[in-house]
Amino acid sequence: MRKLCVQKFKYFGEGSEFRPGSYAEACSKIEIGNNVVIRPGTFLFADPTEGGGGILIEEKVLIGSGVHFYTNNHAFSDVTKPIFDQDYPEPKLANSIILRCGCWIGACAIILPGVEIGENAVVGAGSVVTKSVPARTVVAGNPAKFIRHVS
Repeated sequence: MRKLCVQKFKYFGEGSEFRPGSYAEACSKIEIGNNVVIRPGTFLFADPTEGGGGILIEEKVLIGSGVHFYTNNHAFSDVTKPIFDQDYPEPKLANSIILRCGCWIGACAIILPGVEIGENAVVGAGSVVTKSVPARTVVAGNPAKFIRHVS
C-alpha cells in the first residue's frame, strides 16, 4: 500500500497510513505529511481541474473513519436550470483544504472548500466544517462552532 501511495500522491510522508477502504480523487494534488493516519471510509476529493484546489495534510494528523474532504462544489446560481445542467463553478486554488500539524478530525466529519484546520485543533465527530478553525481549539456541530480552547 505504501509503494502505491508514494507513486500516486503529490507527497506521501514516512510513517503515514492510508488504510484500506479510504479513497482519493486527484491524488497528484494531495500532500500527506509524516505520521498521518487516514482511516477507512475517508474520502479526499481534490479538484481534478486545472487551477482547482488541492489538499495539504501536515504531519502527525489523525483522521477518523468516514471523514470527507471536498475542494469543489456544484454551481446553482441559475434558478431557471436544474443544478445537474449547471456544471461546476470556476476552479479556484483558494478552495484548497489545509490540515495543520497535530490536528485531529473526528469520524464522519465533512470539511468543505477553502477550510484550514489549525495546529493541534480538534474537529468533533459528525461536524460539518464550513469555516477555518483556529489552532488549539475544539469545534463541533453542523455547522461546526467553537466549543473550547485545547488546554
